Amino acid sequence: MGSRERYRRERSKTHALPIILGSLFGFLLISGIAFGIGMMGNINRWLSDLPDYTDANQYLVSEPTTVLDANGNEIASLYVQNRESITYDQVSPYVIEGTVDTEDVRFYEHNGVDLVGIMRAVLVQLTGGSEGASTITQQLVRNTILSEEQFDNTIERKVREAFIAIKMEEVYSKEDILMMYLNTIYYGHGAYGIQAAAKTYLSKNAADLTLAEAAMLVGLPNAPSMYDPTVNPEYALSRRNLVLDRMLSAGDISQEEHDAAQAEPIELNLAPAVPMNGILAYPYFVDYVKSLLQEEFSTDMIFKGGLTVKTTIDPTLQAKAEEAAVSRMNDAGADTLEVGMVVLDPKTGYIKAMVGGKDYNANESHVNHALGRRSPGSSFKTFTLAAAIKAGMSPNIVLNCSSPLKVWGSVFQNYGNHNYGSRTLAQATAVSSNTGFVQVAEAIGNKAIIETCRELGIDTKSEQANFQDVPALTLGTASITPLEMAEAYTAFANGGYHREAVAITEITSRDGKTLYKHEDAPKQVFTAGQAEAITNVLKMVMVGGGTGVYGRPSINQPIAGKTGTAGTASETTDLWFCGYTPQLVCSIWTGRSGTNASFRGFGTADLPLPIFRAFMNSALAGVEREEFPTGDAPQYKANSSWKFSGGSYTEKDKEEEENEENTEENEVTEGTDTVPNEGTSGGTTPPAPAPSPNPAPDPSPDPSPSPSPDPAPQPSPDPAPQPSPNPSPDPAPTPTPTP
Repeated sequence: MGSRERYRRERSKTHALPIILGSLFGFLLISGIAFGIGMMGNINRWLSDLPDYTDANQYLVSEPTTVLDANGNEIASLYVQNRESITYDQVSPYVIEGTVDTEDVRFYEHNGVDLVGIMRAVLVQLTGGSEGASTITQQLVRNTILSEEQFDNTIERKVREAFIAIKMEEVYSKEDILMMYLNTIYYGHGAYGIQAAAKTYLSKNAADLTLAEAAMLVGLPNAPSMYDPTVNPEYALSRRNLVLDRMLSAGDISQEEHDAAQAEPIELNLAPAVPMNGILAYPYFVDYVKSLLQEEFSTDMIFKGGLTVKTTIDPTLQAKAEEAAVSRMNDAGADTLEVGMVVLDPKTGYIKAMVGGKDYNANESHVNHALGRRSPGSSFKTFTLAAAIKAGMSPNIVLNCSSPLKVWGSVFQNYGNHNYGSRTLAQATAVSSNTGFVQVAEAIGNKAIIETCRELGIDTKSEQANFQDVPALTLGTASITPLEMAEAYTAFANGGYHREAVAITEITSRDGKTLYKHEDAPKQVFTAGQAEAITNVLKMVMVGGGTGVYGRPSINQPIAGKTGTAGTASETTDLWFCGYTPQLVCSIWTGRSGTNASFRGFGTADLPLPIFRAFMNSALAGVEREEFPTGDAPQYKANSSWKFSGGSYTEKDKEEEENEENTEENEVTEGTDTVPNEGTSGGTTPPAPAPSPNPAPDPSPDPSPSPSPDPAPQPSPDPAPQPSPNPSPDPAPTPTPTP
C-alpha cells in the first residue's frame, strides 16, 4: 500500500468522525427535547390537583379516624391526643438550632428544595454512605398535606412535594415553617410536637429544655422507636451526641458547651402514662383493627388522617358473646383464668364478635386472648379428620382405640387410659380417642394434615406456630389462635370454602375517596360432600356419649363441634371448644395467661362448653332453622388400602421393653397432649363408671327432629360410642369435674 492511499484512507476516517459525532449529538438533543416535552406534560398533570398549600390549617389540623361497627355506629375515634401547639418564642433556642443543624443545615439558605443538599446526598450514596436530601419544608409537606402519599415512592410524589415546598417558602416565613414542623413531628411515646415530647419524657415545657435535653429530643424524630430513651438508652445517647456534634460543627454551641452536654447522662422524668381515650366500645376488637391499620398506614395517617373505617363487628352478637363468656367464667369461680372467644359468619368470614378477656381494664397490658397462640389440644383432631376424609379415608373405617397403644415408636394413651377397643373413625372422634387418631395421622402423614391447616388459613410456618412433624401433632402440639381456629372451622360449615377472617370492610379518606374495599375471595378446600361428611362426624361429638354434649344448645339448629384440652392427667393448661351452626362459627379458649400456665379443677364441661351453649341459645333464639350445605358423597378408598400400625402395647411391647437396656419409651404426656385430658370432665380424671349399656342422656333439651346425628357416609351406626371389648364402658359426661 502506497503512502498516498494510506493518507486518503486516514483522511476519510478523520472526515467521518465529525459526521458520526454530530449525528449522535443531534439524536441525543432531539431525544432530550422529546423527553423534556413529555416530562413537562407529566409535571403539568401531576400539579393539576394539588391541595391548598396556602392554607396554614392544612399543615396543622389533624382529623380523627372514625371506626364504625357493622350498623354504622361509631365505636372508636382514633386521634392524636398528646399534642400541644406552641409558638416560636415558647421553644428553647437549643431546639431550634439543633433541629436545623441536624435535619436541614441549609434551612435558612434554600427556597424549600436544597439542590446543594441533593448533590451532596448523591455523592455520599455513590461512595457507599447514606444521607437524606429532604429539607425541613419538604418533610413538613410529606407529613401533613401529602400524608396520604408519603409512602408513594414515585417521581410524581417527589415533584408534587418539591413544588409545594417551594411555594410554601413564598407564602410563609422560615419561623412559621419551622414551628409547623416542630408542632407536628412525632417524637415517640404518643408525643406529637416538641411541647408534648418535653412533657412526656422530661415533665417540663419546651422553653425550659437544657442543651443536653434539647439534643436528646431533637434526635428522636429520625427513628422514634429506635432512639426511644426508655427502651434503647444507648442508642438515644449516641443519637443525642451526634446532634451535639452537628451543633458544634455549625457554630451554634461552643466546644465547652458541647463537651459538658455530652458528659451528662440521659436523665428522664417521665410523665404519667396518658390513657388512649376514644375507644367507645369493644376495646379488644378496636385494638385488633388498629393493628390491621398499622400494617397499611403510617401512625400519622391513622391518628390524624381523618379516615373512616367500617368494620364487621355486630353490636348485638358482641354483647351476647361478652355476656356468655364473662358471666360463665364468674359463675364457675374461674377468677384466675381468662377467656378468648371469636364468632365468625361462615358465609362471609366476617368477625361478628371478639372477646379478648374478662376485663380490658384489669391491667395495662390489654392482652387479647382471642389472638394468643395456645395448644389446641384435641380440637386439632378435626384437621386430621378433614385431611383423612379428603385423602379418601371413610369415617366408617374401624380403628384399634385400645389404651395404651404403641404407634410410631411412641406409647399413647386415651384420656384416663380408657380402653375404647374397636371404633370407627367417626366414633373415635366422638370420644376423642388419642390412640385412634395417632394411627390415622400415621396412615395419611403429617404433611397432609399440615397442608390442610395451611389451606384453612392457619399459620404453619412461623416458629411461634410450632408445627412440627412429630407423632403427637394430631393431639394438638402446635400453637394456634382462637381467631385462626374459628377461621379454619368456617370451611366445614359453609360447604368447603376458606375465607380469611374479615374485620374491616371499607376504608375511606377524609375527602370520601375509597382507599380499601373488601372483596369476597373464597377458596375451595373441600368438596361440598367432603365438608358434609366432616360435619356429620362432628355432629356426633354433640350428642349423648360425645365429649361436647354439655355444649349442645336448646335451639332448633344443627350443631357440630369439637372439644380440646391440653395439659397432663393432673393439670390443665388450655380448654377449648370450636363449634358451629350454619349461621355462626364460634371458637372459645379458656386458661391462664402466660405460657404453659397450668390449673386444676376445671374442664371443658365447666367453661368453654357452657359458654358456647349460652351464647348460641341467646344469639340464635327464634332464628329459623337452616341446614348445612350438602353435596355428592365422597369417593372413599377401600378400607383395606389403609394400614394402621397400632398394636396392643401390653401384648406386643412389654416383653420387648424388659429385654432392652436403658430403654426410655417416648411416652407422650402433655405438651404433646398424649394424656388427652379429653373426656367428660376435662382437667381431672373421672372415676370409672359402672358398666351401662347406654350412655348418659343428654342433659340439654334437644329440639332437633332427631337427636341422633345423620352422617352422610355412614350406614347409621349408633352415634353414642358403644362399649368396647374391654369391660369398662364409656364414661358418662359429668357437668363438673371431680375434685
